[in-house]
Amino acid sequence: MISGKNIHKAYGTVQVLKGVDIEIAKGEVVSIVGPSGSGKSTLLHILGTLDKPDTGSVVMNQTPISALSGKQLAAFRNKNIGFVFQFHHLLPEFSALENVCIPAWLSGGRKKEVAENAKELLTILGVDHRLENKPNELSGGEQQRVAVARALINRPGIIFADEPTGNLDTSNARELHRLFFDLRERFQQTFLIVTHNEELAQLSDRALHMKDGLIV
Repeated sequence: MISGKNIHKAYGTVQVLKGVDIEIAKGEVVSIVGPSGSGKSTLLHILGTLDKPDTGSVVMNQTPISALSGKQLAAFRNKNIGFVFQFHHLLPEFSALENVCIPAWLSGGRKKEVAENAKELLTILGVDHRLENKPNELSGGEQQRVAVARALINRPGIIFADEPTGNLDTSNARELHRLFFDLRERFQQTFLIVTHNEELAQLSDRALHMKDGLIV
């Protein structure tokens, strides 16, 4: 599903990743944990095609990511990958339903069909009563669920989540944890999660520990 080999990344003189190897199988829920500055988010962004390694390779779904051009990479990302971040990045001028629809519209999906798929996802996630509400009218937990639905709208094979519970209280964080596993069972998706939340890490199929730019 995902293979990263000998990934190095530096910003200026700071070596953030120092030769990381990682393998993730289809359908796994894998957490990456470690102290701040250990390289967790940098690795996630490189595996998720949002950044490029200085050296090393990433293969996803048997596709060498480094071989893709800008437009090819954008199309591959939109089709195969969903992202959930600590900050929801919902567009404030659009309703919850419209926020979920946007990635599918950008992929050329039919407007009515996309909206029906978005409503189905928001129902599964328990926020179908908030379809027409804008982000500032939603609670933090509701905003995160809308963000998860947006990540799922193109039925990607893998979801990358960067501190997804960082802005949630304990109750909402636990609900989101359960949700990830429910989604894995429902859609057979793979989850790679960067988290400081030990409870989420322990629930995962595997927890990878990072320290000083390496998986230890």
